[in-house]
Amino acid sequence: MEGKPILVSFVPQLSAGRSKFYSNRSYGQPVYAATFIRKREIVLDAALKEEPDELARILIHELFHFAWVRLPVTIRRSYEALVIDEWNRHAQGELGWSAESRKRNLSRLAQAAPQQWRDYVCESFCDSAAWLYSGLTQHPEFTLAKRYRGKRAKWFRTTFGEREIPI
Repeated sequence: MEGKPILVSFVPQLSAGRSKFYSNRSYGQPVYAATFIRKREIVLDAALKEEPDELARILIHELFHFAWVRLPVTIRRSYEALVIDEWNRHAQGELGWSAESRKRNLSRLAQAAPQQWRDYVCESFCDSAAWLYSGLTQHPEFTLAKRYRGKRAKWFRTTFGEREIPI
């Protein structure tokens, strides 16, 4: 990955509610991370320090949010076409909670609000990158069928190859 530095910090008991993030408060839903693209900042829950595999998966996911916004539209649309093909084939599951939860909220592709669909595709991209590059081969959140995982891995390898990914 290449790009300007990104500040990564840890806070205890990270939670989110009403589009805001909190630390050490019994408010909102517990989350592992928060990313602030314009500030070039990632905030992670301090508990991840005790779980290196999960830390790697979550951090890679968050870093790929920076990659997503810097990709040319043609590459983002190429990934979206892959996801549309999966959708049309009624593929179940995803490669992370972020994408899975958004996918479940989309009743039908044609009826999905454009922003909801874009959010799902972005989270799918980031979860797929985390699955592929974290080194984890198994995780309870890896529920997408192997044939679709293979197609996503091929897409990433074809798209990025050995090139540095802009973040």
